[in-house]
Amino acid sequence: MATPARSSRLRAWMLEGLTAQTSSPAAKEAAAQPHGRPWWRVMCLTGLDYFSTLGYQPGIAFLAAGLLSPLATIVLVLLTLFGALPVYRRVAEESPHGEGSIAMLERLLTFWKGKLFVLTLLGFAATDFLITITLSAADATAHMVENPHLTSTLHGHEVLITLVLIALLGGVFLKGFSEAIGVAVVLVATYLSLNVVVVAVGLWNVFTEPQVITDWTTALTAEHGNPFMMIAIALVVFPKLALGLSGFETGVAVMPHVQGEPDDTEARPAGRIRGAKKLLTTAAVIMSVFLICSSLITTLLIPAAAFQPGGEANGRALAYLAHEYLGSAFGTVYDISTILILWFAGASAMAGLLNLMPRYLPRYGMAPHWARALRPMVIVFTLIAFLVTWIFDADVDAQGGAYATGVLVLITSAAVAVTIAARRAGERGWTIGFGIISAVFIYTTAINVVERPDGVKIGACFIGGIMALSLLSRLARVFELRVTHIEFDDMAQRFVRDTANRTIRFIANEPDSRDKAEYRDKVQQIRADNDIPAGDDVMFVEVTVLDASEFESGMRVRGEVLHGRYRVLTLESSSIPNALAALLLHVRDETGQRPHIYFEWTEGNPMANFFRFFLFGQGEVAPVTREVIRAAEPDRDRRPHVHAG
Repeated sequence: MATPARSSRLRAWMLEGLTAQTSSPAAKEAAAQPHGRPWWRVMCLTGLDYFSTLGYQPGIAFLAAGLLSPLATIVLVLLTLFGALPVYRRVAEESPHGEGSIAMLERLLTFWKGKLFVLTLLGFAATDFLITITLSAADATAHMVENPHLTSTLHGHEVLITLVLIALLGGVFLKGFSEAIGVAVVLVATYLSLNVVVVAVGLWNVFTEPQVITDWTTALTAEHGNPFMMIAIALVVFPKLALGLSGFETGVAVMPHVQGEPDDTEARPAGRIRGAKKLLTTAAVIMSVFLICSSLITTLLIPAAAFQPGGEANGRALAYLAHEYLGSAFGTVYDISTILILWFAGASAMAGLLNLMPRYLPRYGMAPHWARALRPMVIVFTLIAFLVTWIFDADVDAQGGAYATGVLVLITSAAVAVTIAARRAGERGWTIGFGIISAVFIYTTAINVVERPDGVKIGACFIGGIMALSLLSRLARVFELRVTHIEFDDMAQRFVRDTANRTIRFIANEPDSRDKAEYRDKVQQIRADNDIPAGDDVMFVEVTVLDASEFESGMRVRGEVLHGRYRVLTLESSSIPNALAALLLHVRDETGQRPHIYFEWTEGNPMANFFRFFLFGQGEVAPVTREVIRAAEPDRDRRPHVHAG
């Protein structure tokens, strides 16, 4: 049995870095390194996800498009360079602090519809990033199992090996991730260099054996007819290759790590934006070249049967060529490099999860307070990755649909976001251009969903899980103070200071016409209901609910004198009871007195009033205010007094 001291140390270690701020762990780490790192080094971090798809993309492309894989890949590359790349260069301008397209869309919608929309996008983001972790680990396992030196030993243990790889990745994050970029640079440089060798040898074999190209074109003509039909079919099937578009959302998520210029400001980090654009462009160009070349050589040089499930090239087409044309020794080196980058590709995805989820869910009240700490979230995501791996039996092909769906939904949302941003900025040309790109991505996403509905089903499971847990968390946290800080203007400070030496009495008032009769009648009623002496001073407190869907926010208190005699404190908040409780506790701490507050009982069904409070920030105000105070102040003798009459 653990001792209290040991439990306390474990808790402190788990919650290390937990603060009341809304920034994500990734953003905090970037903030701790104000000078950042050169864009090309940060590119390697996002490249862990992007470039590592070469490990399985050619094989998945052939299964999706067959002999048309090179043509469909060219269509995908065109969409990458002239669609996704311009979209995310604009996202980098509009959201330079790593929030990505989700933050752009969040600003367009308010109240609960905005929150639910963001939760939906977070569900697809979770699908994208978590499947990246599980799919990459599963493909790393495939490279290990299919290696000629290891297949007899490891075959049949794919799920166990994948779980071990995921657990090791989680262990890296539990220990710390400060050196991730340095490791990423080494892995990416090594992996791309080896791929240059494999691709060069593959192209040499293609062009020195003319019959290979002749056989391919003959088979294409026999299977699909004339070139126009081939192009038409390639346009139809290219959405199945959407895995090759991964990495863009991660690219903007890691922007806080990019080195800026000395004259950068928090509001407009121009140097960081330029670096991020270079990162996105360079990664897209490198990946486009590799996608086309790898698709061509694997389609022409590998027998079709080898791509099928259980075949030697399934999920590892380039590794198959490395062994076939460069020998077992080079092939094993290539396998090791591929295994490492695929395993560590999950680090890029984990960083994306740790950047997105803590940025939104705790701020919405839709995750426990500890969700802002890095280590508990790492454990949660690792356990979910275990479950996904077990459900899919560590099968790379089976997870492709879910991965593509998550990628496409995020890119489509980004395209829509930048279209709206361009329209609001009055940029007619960019609005039309981004609108066309949005339409193409909507088509691509729709085709992918129709062809592989399992992807959207899995995404829906993530969305449903996030929605359910979020609402339960919000319900559990509903009686927290939810006020991050309080500011008093000069008049409000004077009101509190003037009453500090006598009994402080507040009257909670729901503002109506705010005429003299309203305040006069309210004072008379409260005095009569609560036997307040006629000579005792009272102050009115009025709370205006701005957006009840917000959970945490600061609060500014303004003081004013109405009709020459009534002192009124006005507050703006997302919830009336929580704002009043925070005000009372603040006044107690400032004056050393326990203030009194007086309410009228709310009419109506108590359950209906509670749901009004939960959804709209108002309802059964008096008992909820008292409960928020009780939760915030365990010492009964220090709690402000709450009266209802």
